[in-house]
Formats: sequence, structure tokens, C-alpha cells
Amino acid sequence: MKGNHFIILFASFNILSMTFISCNSSNKQNNSSDTTSTDSSHYGEYGSLERLAEPFSTEPKNKFSKILGWGPDQAPTAPDGFEVVRFADSLNSPRHVYVAPNGDIFVAQARTEKEGEDAEKIDSRNAFRDKSPNEIILFKDTDNDGKHDSQQVILKDLKQPFGMLVLGKFFYVANTDGLIRYGYNPEDGTLVSPQGEQILTLPAGGYNNHWTRNLISNKAGDKIFISVGSGSNVGENGMEYEERRAAILEVNPDGSGERIYASGLRNPVGMDLNPQTGILWTAVNERDELGDEIVPDYITEVKLGGFYGWPYYYWGNNVDPRWKDSIPNNIPDAIRPDYAVGSHTASLGLAFNKAAGFPEGAFVGQHGSWNRSEFSGYKVIFVPFSSGKPSGEPTDFLTGFIANKGNNEVYGRPVSVAFTKNYMLVTDDAANIIWSVIKK
Repeated sequence: MKGNHFIILFASFNILSMTFISCNSSNKQNNSSDTTSTDSSHYGEYGSLERLAEPFSTEPKNKFSKILGWGPDQAPTAPDGFEVVRFADSLNSPRHVYVAPNGDIFVAQARTEKEGEDAEKIDSRNAFRDKSPNEIILFKDTDNDGKHDSQQVILKDLKQPFGMLVLGKFFYVANTDGLIRYGYNPEDGTLVSPQGEQILTLPAGGYNNHWTRNLISNKAGDKIFISVGSGSNVGENGMEYEERRAAILEVNPDGSGERIYASGLRNPVGMDLNPQTGILWTAVNERDELGDEIVPDYITEVKLGGFYGWPYYYWGNNVDPRWKDSIPNNIPDAIRPDYAVGSHTASLGLAFNKAAGFPEGAFVGQHGSWNRSEFSGYKVIFVPFSSGKPSGEPTDFLTGFIANKGNNEVYGRPVSVAFTKNYMLVTDDAANIIWSVIKK
């Protein structure tokens, strides 16, 4: 009976999702330009690809978004049967959200800070300019209605924090330059002291927005995975600069025993354990400047000791033309990722469903393109899973972020995706809002 219930729910969700996509042109926010095809036969950018566009088949171009912000009565759109509400607003760059085992909701607020950037690129990141807030906010939703009841800044003056983790009697924060842990009382969910201990140094900063360092523990809780993005687009600064970068590191909970768990991952950001297998998956941003339809971002199972190609190869053993004549002899064959999620979509968020009423699979937060002639991403997509692997075409789940493609205008940009026991959370770091998606 349980299995039959799931099949009905899953089938219904896909039908509703496709109906929603086809009806986008009539929604109240005039988001007709927000529909981006995820048809792998058309673009060769989604799913378990057998073919890709050729490098430089289109000229690399930039198209930066203009952030409008959301009006008081506006919100993204989810499929029928789901409601979107504001969990919290009037924030300052809510980049990442983490739900603790006790249901507390932690949000890291931080921004990209680079000198000498073009004003158009800076303004594509947020509705207003400001310094990086570098803080952690604790939210509580005691009645589980998808709206916060309280919020409190519990840590500040950090260094571009992103990943957060509760493990035993410690609360961990991944700054861009190191892993910090704080004494934590799991009974009442409070920090024992605001003074943390740095237990690991990390290479700081990185190419473009690659300063983020995410955290997750393994299923046993005796190891911590740390994602570290590349310091360059495709190794142009020298591979000596990429040491411990473009990788997922593994350490013990006290910071000792570091090893490179997997490498060749250009910018792994979203991480989650597949609930069907307990195996680590990650969402990876692929390289720029090869053309509109290449190279697709992807989600993939992460194999211990695995090499995923960057910077020499992409999507398996396809040679990056910029390395054609200079690949070192000792480079192993690259693992082909499991599932492509579109080129230049900036797929940053990754979460498997954990709330009742949501279908089985992965939800991917796509921050949206800048190195493409037309917008791609700017939404949350759903990838169905079965027996621990992707099992069908992706469908749009949370859309409406693009306001007017012709004018390069967007309301906001989704980043991180997480689940409480009752609903989904999505951070919008450009419009400074956290959205909750609730099953009606």
C-alpha cells in the first residue's frame, strides 16, 4: 500500500510540474520569460548525456542580471499543491541555510568581495550594495507554519562563512579560510561560548564566487566533508595555486586526518547524503568561456579517490581545448558525472527530499547564468531518483525568478536548498529573502 501511494504521488507531481511549466505564461508576475527548456534532446545539457555541444560552437558571451527584488505581494511559483511563503525577509545576503537535528534553522550571511570588478557584475549579485555581513543567524519556527517566530545573530565578524554543521556537542562553521568549531549544547540548541576554535586552515577565496566552503558529515558521524572551489576558471593561474582546491576534503571531527576525498570538481558547493544509499552527492559548477551550451553543471555521486576531470577534462574524458597540448602524463582518467543540470546554470544548492508530500529525488538550486548569451537557471529544479540514481528528466519546481529576459531583469536568485520535517527552504541571496515551500 505504501509503495502504491508513492507511485501515485510521484506520477501526480510530474504531471502537475509539466502543467505548471506550460502555464507559466499566464502567471500573475508576467514570468513568461522564466521558462527554460530542460529537454536534453534539444540542448544536450541535461541528464546522462551521450553527446555535448562542441567547444566554441557559439561565441562566449556575458549577460549579467539586474536585481529588482520582490514586491510585497510577489513570490516565486511552485507546482499546484504547494504554497510559497516568506520564511524571513529584509536580510543581507542569506547565502546558505542549514537545518539542525533539533529543527533549528541556521543561515549564513556573506557576500563576494573582490576589488576592481565591473559595476554591472557587482550589481548582478544583490539588490543593494554593502559589505559582506559575515554572520550566522539562528531562526526558530515553533509552530511549523513556514514563517520564522524568532531570529538572533549568534555569530558575527566571521570570514565569509558558508557551511554549518551540528555534530555531537559542537557547532561547526566553514569560513572561507578555515573550519571553526564552537561548544554546543544539543539539549537546548545553544552555543556554549561564542569563542570558537579553528581546527583546520583552508585555502581562502577563489575564482569568481568560489569562496564558499560547505560542510556535511558522513552517515556514521565520524567524518566531515568540506567542499572547496577552484582558484581559477581552468587552471590559468598555475596548478600550484590549486592545491587542496577543486576538491572535497575529508577530516575527523577534531580537524585531524585530512585527506582529499575526491578531486577534479571545479566548484562543488551543494552537498547531501542520498537517503536511499547514504552516499555523498554534490552539485558542481563547471567551467566558463567555452560557449553557451557547454560545459553543463552537474550533480554526481562522489566516489572516494575519484577524479572528475577539472581542469584538463570535462564530462568524462573530453579534453578542454585550452589544455589540449599540455596535460601532464600522470593525470588519471576522469569519472563521468551522473547527471547534467544545464550549462552555466550556477547550480549551487542540493538537497534530497526530507519533508512529507515531496517526491523522491534531488532538488537543485540554480543561482543563474552570467557567462551565456541568454539566461539559464534562475530556479529550483527537481531530479527524480530511484534505487539511489537519477531516473528521469528534470522538471522545474520553483520558478518565477526571471522578470524580463529582454531587459536582463530578475526578481532574485535562488541559492541554497534545505528541508525541515515539514517544508522546503530556499535562500534568495540577491533579493535578501528566505522562501519556504509547503505542501498544502
